[in-house]
Amino acid sequence: MTTVTPAAEPQTTTWNIDPAHTEVGFEVKHLMISKVRGRFGAVTGTIELDAADPARSSVTAEIDVTSIDTRQEQRDAHLRSADFFDVDSFPAISFRSRGVEAAGDGRYRVTGDLTIRGVTREVVLDATDEGRGRDPWGGERAAFSASLTIDRRDFGLTWNQALETGGVLVANEIRISLDVQAVKVA
Repeated sequence: MTTVTPAAEPQTTTWNIDPAHTEVGFEVKHLMISKVRGRFGAVTGTIELDAADPARSSVTAEIDVTSIDTRQEQRDAHLRSADFFDVDSFPAISFRSRGVEAAGDGRYRVTGDLTIRGVTREVVLDATDEGRGRDPWGGERAAFSASLTIDRRDFGLTWNQALETGGVLVANEIRISLDVQAVKVA
């Protein structure tokens, strides 16, 4: 008699991004000589995590662009304006994964669609699983970090100003870093 063992069911868990413990940061060259750093303070989203098969995992996230903070209100107001993010027309940046690939040692390549200012482009995040832990209230938490570099012009962020000494006021390459903490949905 032959015994057939059914295939294991996926072990997918759902995690909600904790906006209070998540940061999306960015840095860009300014005046061609220094870096300006900033962050977005309002991030929401969901992670569907399949520990047995990362390819079945997924991520969706949304950033409230009005939450931009570069520690300089005049610059933040300019970034919210039609010259840059145009928050009146495009109040959110979104990300929706299309694939997750294990890269060894708790690292992953997350391919997905990033939408900024109504323009969607495929990007690849280099992500790291930072671990799990219990919080004091009995919840289970997971942490992830990720990074990527984009060319802001690909998303319609083209405003700039030429410098008398040559070059431009704002570089086109933007480095983005994410530190995400998520709470497991019961």
